[in-house]
Amino acid sequence: MRATNITQHVITVLVEDKPGVLARISAMFARRGFNIHSLAVGPTADPNLSRMTVVADGPEMEQIIKQLYKLVNTVKVTEHAPGAAVEREIMLVRVNAEPKRRGEILDAAGIFGARAVDVGKVTITFELSGEPGQLSDFLELVKPYGIVDLVKSGRIALARDPKSKNGRRAELRSA
Repeated sequence: MRATNITQHVITVLVEDKPGVLARISAMFARRGFNIHSLAVGPTADPNLSRMTVVADGPEMEQIIKQLYKLVNTVKVTEHAPGAAVEREIMLVRVNAEPKRRGEILDAAGIFGARAVDVGKVTITFELSGEPGQLSDFLELVKPYGIVDLVKSGRIALARDPKSKNGRRAELRSA
């Protein structure tokens, strides 16, 4: 019996902005037995198109990519290799925060760039956006205080810009 190499894949699908497209694409993954970990859909620079970012487990995605192209409203499909895309998520997490420990919790959150967006009598709600690993690390940090509630967006991704001729990425410089 051969061991299968199940890995997490990040796929972006550029689609026409039409009713039912999301349902057809998610149903196609389900019919083929792929578990979708994250699904985000949003507008693009072109008002007639939407970008879907799908994070799914599977040994390989070649067949699913071919099937995505067969759907009428699909314009472009990209499977992103690890590190080949800028990936982000946003998270809101409500943490137990007794008044005597608030300073400690706020200092810890500041290390990650988390922003307090709501303060209750015994809780603080933080907003954090970043790479998925950064959000996981933050959750591990606040877990000892007690996580009361949590919500994360689906992952979004854009392919990184191509490298310049010298092999380095362009850098922004301030004047």
